[in-house]
Amino acid sequence: MHHTTLAQMAITALIVALLPLSIAWISKDASRYRKLVWIGVFLTFDLIVFGAFTRLTDSGLGCPDWPGCYGLANPFLAHEEIRAAEALQPTGPVTMVKAWIEMIHRYLAMAIGILIVAMMAVAWYRWKKGRQAAYRPGYPTFLFFFVCLQGAFGAWTVTLKLQPVIVTMHLLLGMGLLALLTWYGGRQDQLLRPASAVVPPARLVPVRRLALASSAVLLVQLFLGGWVSTNYATLACTEFPLCGGKLVPEMDFEHGFHLWRELGKTAAGHYLPFSALTAIHWVHRNFASVVVLVLGWTVVRAWPIAPLRPLARAIAAVLALQALTGVATIYLNYPLLLAVLHNAGAAALVLLLTMLNYRAKFLHDAPAAHR
Repeated sequence: MHHTTLAQMAITALIVALLPLSIAWISKDASRYRKLVWIGVFLTFDLIVFGAFTRLTDSGLGCPDWPGCYGLANPFLAHEEIRAAEALQPTGPVTMVKAWIEMIHRYLAMAIGILIVAMMAVAWYRWKKGRQAAYRPGYPTFLFFFVCLQGAFGAWTVTLKLQPVIVTMHLLLGMGLLALLTWYGGRQDQLLRPASAVVPPARLVPVRRLALASSAVLLVQLFLGGWVSTNYATLACTEFPLCGGKLVPEMDFEHGFHLWRELGKTAAGHYLPFSALTAIHWVHRNFASVVVLVLGWTVVRAWPIAPLRPLARAIAAVLALQALTGVATIYLNYPLLLAVLHNAGAAALVLLLTMLNYRAKFLHDAPAAHR
């Protein structure tokens, strides 16, 4: 790719990033840096939802190279190449609409990368000046390397032609970035507004353990959900709670859960049998009951603790919404809006569980910090 194209893309991403950077700069918040972190959380959540929209509209190869579009900075400049590809295959994978969806996703991702670079730069600068706890540079530096890894998987998603394990890892890393930024935001909140409520540590220990268990269970379900989506197995079962008229349908776990293979193919290069897609869908569907039970019990234990009650209430609401949208996508034959909402609900659970984990830890550690 020509260096002029890279410069044009960098300038576009910087323009996208200037709005959130300006919001943080002119903010009357007691800590502009804290504001910047939470803007990063907000945009990362948006990126995950838009990434789901990109995947669900089959726009992941809207521009079949990376980082540009046919070696150019945007679909306007690649108009001829896109129209030629669209003429050969009118329904995709390359169309003008899909190219724009894919490039908007990339620009938003690059803008978030710029925000994290800004966090890291400010942290190092302020740390060298005053050694303030809010600006310890280790965490934002780790975020920088993490977002670079996420960017690498974004590139491999395109260059390896939507290989399911790569796309699923790209999704999990996006959720991981959301969790890391949320944790960092919680730390900034704690430094700005120390806890006033005192909760006996003995009441918090079981909630902390359950919150960690809930995060682990949710991570497994995120992988399974990503595996369903990247293998296009959402409609492998079109009824609920049965699948193909049976509680336990015919399933091919060996091919369905073989990780390193091409999209729609077995490891040997043959077409993936429908029973493999059924296995992928069925495991995700049934593991959802484990998620509901574990997260539901976490909500029950956290609810009586006043500082944790708002988070418990929000988790309960999102969990119910997830169950509703998950079943509705089956009965309504996979409408796009519901599928995007289901992905947004998963991201919301990641955000809320991270906040619950941090809040429970902070409240548990607060009495020791005051001794």
